[in-house]
Amino acid sequence: MRALLDTSVLISDTPPDDVEAAISVVSLTELHFGALVTSDDDERARRTDRLAAVEAAFDPLPVSVEVARSWGRLAAAVRRRGGNPRRRQLDLAIAATAVVEQVPLLTYDLADLAIIDDLVDARRPDH
Repeated sequence: MRALLDTSVLISDTPPDDVEAAISVVSLTELHFGALVTSDDDERARRTDRLAAVEAAFDPLPVSVEVARSWGRLAAAVRRRGGNPRRRQLDLAIAATAVVEQVPLLTYDLADLAIIDDLVDARRPDH
């Protein structure tokens, strides 16, 4: 199966089975941020190693004009449905990438997208 991996999957210890995987460049943003903000030296080293492995393994998909349009639509849908899209902007950008690529988004954070689950094919990864 072709799929987009959410950052929650990238930081897990177990990769999904039988997936032709891609990532969004937005996941690299989240991984860089996570490595930079931790105050624990051992944790920073672990996160930096993970970031380096992800960067070596993937050619991330960009935030294209099409992704930006989809991102805006998803954020608007969240707002119309009573949610706060500002809390989950990066998650929405990753979800928009999956929508544009027409692939499922594999994530451990399904609750973050529950309000738009009819617009985004988000699934828990199989192991």
